[in-house]
Amino acid sequence: MRIRSRFLPLIAAVSLLAACGGGDGAASDAGGGATPAVASASSVNAEQLYQQRCGSCHQANGEGLAGVYPPLMGSEHANASNSAVPVRVVLYGLQGPITVKGVEYNSLMPPYGLGIVMSDAEVAAVVTYVRSSWGNSASAVTPEQVTAEREATKGHTGAMTAALLAPLLNH
Repeated sequence: MRIRSRFLPLIAAVSLLAACGGGDGAASDAGGGATPAVASASSVNAEQLYQQRCGSCHQANGEGLAGVYPPLMGSEHANASNSAVPVRVVLYGLQGPITVKGVEYNSLMPPYGLGIVMSDAEVAAVVTYVRSSWGNSASAVTPEQVTAEREATKGHTGAMTAALLAPLLNH
């Protein structure tokens, strides 16, 4: 059976949402944009959360899938000096073309700050895990920084794009 190329983006998006939504759903909340309850940062297993929410696309080793999902290992976005970059990507997802380590990717990442809500402590833990794994050595992110980003972007709708992140990368 031959699949028409015009259906491939739809199939990829549905597959991505199914794969990347992972986990047991305990942190999920379809509660329509309300800030999730704050969990204790020490109660969050960041590696487990990464594997549940991120690992199916970005892989356990952070290398991503060539040509499909960008690597987090050595990523200028994950390691940005301005931690708002990876925090906003996790909160709002990412859509459209983006260049990571000199390679262009064009896929869809679901938002974990909206439909699949993670607490500020969970977002901080998973972003810190990414920023300190696989040779990455960027600064840790606190739940308070995530709270500040939620507040600073509370009027934002839709996914992040490379164009929206560019001013933060050059910060």
